[in-house]
Amino acid sequence: MGNKKEEKAFQSDVKQVLDLVINSLYSNREIFLRELISNAADATDKLRFLALSNEDLYEGQSDEGIEIDGSEEQGTITIRDYGIGMTRKEITENLGTIARSGTKEFFQGLTGDQQKDSDLIGQFGVGFYSAFIVAKKVVVTSRKAGLELDEGIRWESDGVGEYSLETVRKKKRGTEIILYLKEDAKEFANLFRLKSICLQYSDHVSIPISMPKPEGATGYEVVNQGTAMWRKAKSELKAKDYKEFYKSLSSDSENPMKWVHTKAEGKLEYTSLFYIPSRAPFDLWDRNGKSGVKLFVKRVLIMEDSETLLPRYLRFVKGVIDTDDMPLNVSREILQENKKLETIRAASVKKILSMIESLAKTKGYPNFWETFGNVLKEGVVEDFENRDKISSLLRFSSTNDSNSLTSLKEYVSRMKDGQEDIYYVTADNLETALNSPHLESFRDKNIEVLLMHEPIDEWVVGHLPEFESKKVKSVLNADLKEEAKLDQSDKHDSPLNEEQKKEILSRLQASLGDLVADVAESHRLKDSLVCLVSSEEQMSPNLERVLKAAGQEVPVSKRILEVNLSHPLVTVISSVQSDDELKDWSTLLYEQSILSEGGKMGDPAGFVRKMNAMLMKANGADT
Repeated sequence: MGNKKEEKAFQSDVKQVLDLVINSLYSNREIFLRELISNAADATDKLRFLALSNEDLYEGQSDEGIEIDGSEEQGTITIRDYGIGMTRKEITENLGTIARSGTKEFFQGLTGDQQKDSDLIGQFGVGFYSAFIVAKKVVVTSRKAGLELDEGIRWESDGVGEYSLETVRKKKRGTEIILYLKEDAKEFANLFRLKSICLQYSDHVSIPISMPKPEGATGYEVVNQGTAMWRKAKSELKAKDYKEFYKSLSSDSENPMKWVHTKAEGKLEYTSLFYIPSRAPFDLWDRNGKSGVKLFVKRVLIMEDSETLLPRYLRFVKGVIDTDDMPLNVSREILQENKKLETIRAASVKKILSMIESLAKTKGYPNFWETFGNVLKEGVVEDFENRDKISSLLRFSSTNDSNSLTSLKEYVSRMKDGQEDIYYVTADNLETALNSPHLESFRDKNIEVLLMHEPIDEWVVGHLPEFESKKVKSVLNADLKEEAKLDQSDKHDSPLNEEQKKEILSRLQASLGDLVADVAESHRLKDSLVCLVSSEEQMSPNLERVLKAAGQEVPVSKRILEVNLSHPLVTVISSVQSDDELKDWSTLLYEQSILSEGGKMGDPAGFVRKMNAMLMKANGADT
């Protein structure tokens, strides 16, 4: 292609971002420098790692770091790094598209608040485009380390709808970005202004950041500390230092909820600094998304996107792990099997769970639980070793107070004398769980029941057979007899004798046929007429609905229809002589039981017709 310029159009999602940046985001404009420095630091880290196995990538030049210059006369800012650089394909993918997922979520997250909206730029991985907050034109010149000098590539755009690509000669590896500033952004070309922004947002970046020396002197000087903040003693750091480092690490404008800084000494030495954010990242529910924790070995960034560092249920945690006790000149695959890393990982998980435990003792825990609780629940399924500790951190609604959350330990402390098990009900929302007919006997006898109404709760209870030696049982199970033992004083009598009971149950069973496994008298219903119950081995109906919604095949399982034989309608049903009419009644009862637990009927219109016909007949109307 030679030096001929090639014009290309941005993808539609990039156009949306650019339009937003250029026309809407004017508050906190200085974040552009934080984002571009972060990108430059990442490029330098990547070169350091790749050069461990291929020193030729340095091209005989050991100069590393980032250079920032500003010209008030020309109205420009120049940012250079000598990192890994980009090929023509990479520069197109990185600057012409948004390669990361989350574009839709990015726009859904917009609030109209300029301050908050501008912060989303870094959070959603579109940091480069923040350059257009201050620039009317951006020119990027880059060459991948190891390529020939004439294989450089120049990218240029005014951020409107197109960009150009041109092959150029570039002597040094890495990337240079020149921002041609808008008239109302010329202040950012001032070197003092640039330095103050750099120190505010990027002082803790471990890559040296250099700027021109003061007027009258020649050359560049390093302006940031260049020392990894986490390597400092805790006694040297203030809360402000931790908060500012978190913001530079995560591109989050809000302060973290909590953090823990640890230096392990002895046989294996390493430093870790972990943060819990105040708000959820946009990709919280992407289990394949990048981890928020980075691993450094001898100050070289080795890993940042692997489950090797932390389990997936702690993916909301941000931070760094830094050690000198591991080899550098190995592949990531071999490193992932390193026994020392396994030790660090196990210790890090315990440290983070302990941090959450301390948070659980504060008024801030409800906010943590609302934001990250459903992710933490995954740990009950995934992390057998720490299951007890994770279980103690769980919070659920309950019949004790549906407007607040309770822990399992608090539930156990309120258990009635003689109660041996922890009871729960699952449903697809809180209201359905709270109004479940299965709770009537429990509520009547003042036995507390946990209300589980999140999809993941089905998997949680499936891997949580007990807590503090108390079995965890569903109120839908057919063999629950304990609650009947706790209080016999309010037993409800049926108008039917034993022979009549057997007869109506037998007739209903015959009428329903293969729809149910059995029809039995209920000892758990007080006000409702019917409910469906399952054996302990059966899948709960709510889990069936969750799996079906996920497109999975669910095996057919028959359940037991329990009938409240003390209900007034039982007398009416037992007097029905016609098999066809009894068929209508039995079907109505079965479908009613499905509705009451939040299920869906196969023929809702038929249910309505049948019910209306029976209501009309009960009132003497001609159907």
